[in-house]
Amino acid sequence: MQKDSKIYVVGHRGLVGSAVYTELQNQGYTNLLIKTHKELDLTQQERVSAFFAKEQPEYVFLCAAKVGGILANNTYRAEFIYENLAIQNNIIHNAYMSGVKKMLFLGSTCIYPKNAPQPICEDALLTSELEYTNEPYAIAKIAGLKMCESYNLQYGTNFICAMPTNLYGENDNFDLQNSHVLPALLRKFHLAKLLQEGRIQEIVKNLNTNDEKEALQSLQRFGISVKSIEIWGSGNPKREFLYVQDLANACVFIMQHLDFKDLYIQGNKEIRNTQINIGTGEDISIKDLAYLIKDIVGFQGEICFDSSKPDGTMRKLSDVSKIHSLGWKHTYSLKEGILKTYQNVFL
Repeated sequence: MQKDSKIYVVGHRGLVGSAVYTELQNQGYTNLLIKTHKELDLTQQERVSAFFAKEQPEYVFLCAAKVGGILANNTYRAEFIYENLAIQNNIIHNAYMSGVKKMLFLGSTCIYPKNAPQPICEDALLTSELEYTNEPYAIAKIAGLKMCESYNLQYGTNFICAMPTNLYGENDNFDLQNSHVLPALLRKFHLAKLLQEGRIQEIVKNLNTNDEKEALQSLQRFGISVKSIEIWGSGNPKREFLYVQDLANACVFIMQHLDFKDLYIQGNKEIRNTQINIGTGEDISIKDLAYLIKDIVGFQGEICFDSSKPDGTMRKLSDVSKIHSLGWKHTYSLKEGILKTYQNVFL
């Protein structure tokens, strides 16, 4: 990519897209193309086709997706598979049709089997069944990955697929019901600290309501009290977390230095699993994560784990030896990333 190359960041308002957009700006890229959902509904085939035909981007970062935590994935199964498939199909096909030079498609390590050997290498894909609660989302992302591979093999496109681990950062979804575990915990502990310190008006504002009674009832509903915080599951599952600014740096690195041909052995009759895992290669139990966030926020109460609620996959650590061998490694520790996120979002 040249500094003045026309680069389309798809989903620039989301957690990943906003970080990629900022990273590109920080590295001196000046011709960045963005569109809001109101300006361009990515699920509408004709509109996406017309956009690509008109704008002719040279490079594409496909960061847009419908995402959520266990509850959201398991509740809105139809939306998760439909919307993600629609977005991917439209962007990938039109990137091919308009002659995009290179595209990066972002998925997730949830594409791998529930009981894959740990750490999970790229070749574990499609070797056994998926985790049920996020199966629709995972299938959509697998389809996107295979679509990119297929277009590369049939049409000679240069579409690369990256599978990040669990992400967090400043532009995350901090909704108490539909967000992922880390941002949900961060907001829970912050609200609990406010409650503990009697800062009720700040709680009312944080929960976007004018009713103090309603705000306190909402805290109770989500297991937040002066003395304790309730967390879904046993706390035993382990998860790997990557600060989104590290991911953004990895995305730009990949687009600068790698092509599809670099991701498989030349001469192989069957080419598959060319995706690249992006993570830290380190994991932490949800229980230890909760205590780490508790210390960062400064909440003085207890943590209660509700083991009647689902845990999801017990462990999901990515094998990042491929991305390391290609020359990239993360820079932020988990504590550094959470502290930076907390300070920038809540303080």
